[in-house]
Amino acid sequence: MEATVAGPSRARVLQAFRSRNFRLLWTGQAISLLGDAAFVVALGWRTFTLTGSARSLGLVLTLQGIGLLSTVLVGGALADRYDRRTMMLVSDLARFGVIGVLAVVDATGHLSIASLAAIAFVEGLATGFFTPALGGLIPLVVEEPELGSANALIGMARQSGFLIGPSLASLLYGFAGSTFVFGFNAVSYLVSFGFIYATRPRASEPSAAEGTFREIRSGIRYVANVPWLWVTISLFAFVLMFQWAPIQVLTPKLIREHFDLGVRAYGLVFSAIGAGMIVGSVLFAQINPRRRRGLISYLIWMLNSLLVIVFALSPWYSLAVGSAFLRGICIGFGITVWETMLMELVPRHMLSRVVSLDWFGALGLTPFGLLLVGAVSGLAAPGALIALGAAISLCIVAGGLSSKSIRSVD
Repeated sequence: MEATVAGPSRARVLQAFRSRNFRLLWTGQAISLLGDAAFVVALGWRTFTLTGSARSLGLVLTLQGIGLLSTVLVGGALADRYDRRTMMLVSDLARFGVIGVLAVVDATGHLSIASLAAIAFVEGLATGFFTPALGGLIPLVVEEPELGSANALIGMARQSGFLIGPSLASLLYGFAGSTFVFGFNAVSYLVSFGFIYATRPRASEPSAAEGTFREIRSGIRYVANVPWLWVTISLFAFVLMFQWAPIQVLTPKLIREHFDLGVRAYGLVFSAIGAGMIVGSVLFAQINPRRRRGLISYLIWMLNSLLVIVFALSPWYSLAVGSAFLRGICIGFGITVWETMLMELVPRHMLSRVVSLDWFGALGLTPFGLLLVGAVSGLAAPGALIALGAAISLCIVAGGLSSKSIRSVD
């Protein structure tokens, strides 16, 4: 019997901490995600300052996304057939190695856009194996009634990373340079490896061995037969293309040119989003809605798009940071709703494949969006381009509410 914390938790959000295995998994992910959040800031600012071009950052992020998309479907099929914990361990070691190489190359003064893009691509390849395995492992370390708590807590770890990581990155970047931030991220993967190694999840019934590509097709057929799944995944492919891609590529330029500020202000925006995401995850876990979750999540994403417009067009930096915080609440709540629905409504033997298809489908058009934003970044002010993408996304999400399957799914 798995060791548990004595006594029930007063707060619903903490219920999953009763599981020793979940506590280990969560701790490793909290540290790794902190490194990831710091890495995002360092990567964005280092790329932008290396060339002064938003187009270069778009190229690096595009290749990172292509790397993830190249392996995430295979990773989902393998995670449903083989041991998910082992896949996560191998992925962590691979990411430790590749980000470690980046730190060394940067420290020796040989970093170029070509080497940065190549390393980002390989990092994306390794992440594509990790993500679906993690999604399938969580139900094996907690009981089903605690899935909402587990997803909220994993979300809080992710969001705490976005709260602390960007500010930490901006401080370390300012005092020690990008090399130190890259090295910190590499070590965080090694720490994650140690905590995952210590977990002992329950055994899961593996899917029948049909061959990797047949298993991927089986997952696609499953998603295609569940309207709330394929509608949402399809719509969000365009939402991320039009909304997330401009934010990623143009925010450094917005901070520098529109607000006339530097890397610390850039990091603070991400920290504000992270703080809001923590609030959103806790709010979900405490409310734990059981009905009309599809409708709720779509309304949340529409509000998020409106807040992106406020962020992009704000004449004051303080208002931009405030809207970023409110956006974080929407993101934290929306992601936790979605991940909990997947883990409760999708059969366990299909879960990693569905998670991988979710990532592949939602991110499938993002590389094109990143390249497109880089190409048009000089045609208008960065705030105008970000706001335009958010307005398009708002219309797309609103259109999804015409589907009865979305409005009625619990």
